[in-house]
Amino acid sequence: MSEEPGGVVVYWRPMCMYCMKLLTQLRFTRLPYTKVNIWRDPDAAAFVRSVADGNETVPTVTVAGRAMVNPSKRELLEAVEIHAPHLLPKSG
Repeated sequence: MSEEPGGVVVYWRPMCMYCMKLLTQLRFTRLPYTKVNIWRDPDAAAFVRSVADGNETVPTVTVAGRAMVNPSKRELLEAVEIHAPHLLPKSG
């Protein structure tokens, strides 16, 4: 997988309403992230299973390598503030 170790990666799959909701919310944050479709990437699917009790629960998100299963936008942004504050858009 090609994610940046200090970045945000959103593991998703097509037709997942929870994924669509989170991805739509993230568009308005200007937070840089990488999307990985677990149906096209077997290694990504295996990773999601490894952190989601054997299930392919999406969205699963990593922030600087720390996994979160089905986080809310607020939970995700809080994790970014703590573990990857350099990714937050500069206010100006």
